Amino acid sequence: MKRIGSLLLLVPLVVFSPMAYGGNKGSQLYQKYCASCHGIDRTGTVAPPLFPLFLRKYPEKKLINIIKNGLPATQMPSFKNLSENQIKEIISFIRTPASVNWSLDKINSSIYVSKEKGKKLNIKNIKNVVAVVERGRQKVWIMEGTEVLDKFDFKNVHGGLKFSPSGWKVYVPSRDGWVGRYDINDGRFYGKVRACVYLRNITIDRNGQYIFASCWLPKSIVILDSESLKPLKIIKEKGIISAIYSLYSKDEAIFTFRDKPEIGFLDTKNFSIKMKPLPEAYEDFFIDPFEEFVIGTSRKGSRLSVYSLLKQKEVFSTDINGMPHLASATVWYKKGKFFFATPHITKPFVTVWNLYNWKFVKKVNVGGNGFFVRTHPTTPYLWTDNGKDRIVLINRDDFSVKTIKTEKGKRVIHTEFNGDGNLAYVSLYNRDGALLIYDSITLKLKKRIPASIPIGKYNIINKSRKYQPVLLGKQIFMEKCWGCHHQTQEAFAPSFRWIVNHRTDAQILAHIANPEETYKKLGYKRNAMPKIKLSHYELRAILSYMKQFKDKKDAKNN
Repeated sequence: MKRIGSLLLLVPLVVFSPMAYGGNKGSQLYQKYCASCHGIDRTGTVAPPLFPLFLRKYPEKKLINIIKNGLPATQMPSFKNLSENQIKEIISFIRTPASVNWSLDKINSSIYVSKEKGKKLNIKNIKNVVAVVERGRQKVWIMEGTEVLDKFDFKNVHGGLKFSPSGWKVYVPSRDGWVGRYDINDGRFYGKVRACVYLRNITIDRNGQYIFASCWLPKSIVILDSESLKPLKIIKEKGIISAIYSLYSKDEAIFTFRDKPEIGFLDTKNFSIKMKPLPEAYEDFFIDPFEEFVIGTSRKGSRLSVYSLLKQKEVFSTDINGMPHLASATVWYKKGKFFFATPHITKPFVTVWNLYNWKFVKKVNVGGNGFFVRTHPTTPYLWTDNGKDRIVLINRDDFSVKTIKTEKGKRVIHTEFNGDGNLAYVSLYNRDGALLIYDSITLKLKKRIPASIPIGKYNIINKSRKYQPVLLGKQIFMEKCWGCHHQTQEAFAPSFRWIVNHRTDAQILAHIANPEETYKKLGYKRNAMPKIKLSHYELRAILSYMKQFKDKKDAKNN
């Protein structure tokens, strides 16, 4: 049995005790026909691992058909020589429970380092590099602009790619526990390691030294060295982790559980963990741009909750209709307010909320069940999907809706932007699909690249939380600063580049907040700076944006 194709890509890797291999007919048939590809202990080798937790969603009739007839366009052959009773014996065996054991030694022994030579990718701007997951062919593309610069294979890739702090390294997870690394500066796939049995997601600490993998099997957090990929520590957990995300503002990562009302704080320097109680378990959550709050929802999806990281307690909750997909929420700024929008799983709408005063703003009908919503300061729209063949655009000013027709019968999913935001990358999520690249302002199609089940697109500016204040600051600049200031050239006032290279953060913030009292200290004979009333969050955002123009070298390591 060489592969149970795409249907079982989510099946995790497990290690069974010897007791699981009794003399029963199912285990004997499995060892004879299946073990060479799926592993003698069902851990998976060239084919996905098999485990009852994830097989249970497939009815017996479907599994019988897969084993009997194989799967087209995969390595899973047909076994027409087996009787239906024999196939049922195999299915019964692969559905038996088993204990899980995955050690540091096993992780170490799995490390693979490629000997392939790299290539020069001629990157113009690392902030515009986009990594694309082509699930159908199990490949990852490295793109800049409309050009594909390189592709590499990665089995069972599903998404969740992460960048190093500089953006020059891309880390790729798979559901069956593998974590790979591609070095953009060298133009090559470095290698991979099998961190655990079944992996939920990965995150990189703010210094780029460690990879933290949240695992369902075994229930644990596995810590890897980001350079060598060697395992450093396995932290056992008793719950099913929803996700783990590192902070950019401190040496800490945050995680929650699907089945336990707790939130964990992992010190990314010494790997210690502190747990705090939650009113209920957060199955899905995201962290606000300034890393002061966790916005979460329960498994039932009937409640939206806000947890203050400063106060370490819940500060807001409200009933909602339909579970929000908070991991794909997007944030923006408009006229003195910060917003976030989220799709709702199985519901035909997107909801809009005020950040920080935690108020519901609008329910926007998008005409179908969507899964992702994205935006960028360069575009006036929220780009979302509704399970159909049109891109749905929600105007951020009045929340009116319009659509872009793509290709009839193709399913649109997941928009992402390059760092500048002038290009929007959209997937046609079909085996004979495509990656569509649009001008995000004119909405004209610039390029169509054939692809088999393309899904996630990843860009360091849009997928790293440390850049969210920068993007928000850009929007504040366009609303309140551009009339006098230019980013890099002197206009009516000094450029942002000059300011951040000649003044401290404290001086900049003080002058914005109270220019009439600070202009003399800065050496001016008179004050030309109007007093602009900005909130705490607006000040943090505009300063973050200004500091992007500070002179610095473009490091190509971490």
